[in-house]
Amino acid sequence: MTDAAHWYSRGYLPHFDQANLLVTVTFCLVDAIPDEKKTQYERIGRVFGPSARRKAIEACLDKGYGSCWLDDERIATIVQDALLFFHGKRYQLHEWVVMPTHVHSMLERWPGWELKTIMHSWKSYTSHKANRILGLEGQFWQEEGFDRSIRNEQHYRNAVEYIQQNPVKAGLATRPEDWKYSSAFMRAEGWKG
Repeated sequence: MTDAAHWYSRGYLPHFDQANLLVTVTFCLVDAIPDEKKTQYERIGRVFGPSARRKAIEACLDKGYGSCWLDDERIATIVQDALLFFHGKRYQLHEWVVMPTHVHSMLERWPGWELKTIMHSWKSYTSHKANRILGLEGQFWQEEGFDRSIRNEQHYRNAVEYIQQNPVKAGLATRPEDWKYSSAFMRAEGWKG
């Protein structure tokens, strides 16, 4: 475990990690992106760059392909509770939203806790609990998530807006605070974070 800034990869995507760095993290259900779309998004990335690829994937996620297991209140609650469990202990959780096929979060990890360890903790715990409830076995989450360092104040505001507005943009809520599995809802209910 290191607190120094470093790059790592679990396979396809490079990840940057550094203590006290604010990052957004998105992780998806195993079937959230259809196989035929994955090839298309790889091609978009090669031709138009990683930003275009990311935007295409984000648009796909909001369409609700696949099983949408996170639409089940029991599963969404498990995921949200897992995000909050180590808040204030291993990281500061700034924003989050649990969507039907994916999760967006913004956090600042604290020294002694690598981002990959935090992600593994979230995904391992929630996949075991969800599989048990749903009567499933096997992979629940995609292997890798998408993380992005917050560069400046404007990027921070844009990321907060994106996370909060995601349920509205996807047609799941009228206002961000109407979506139960989100930081916007929790703040409206009195959560101080």
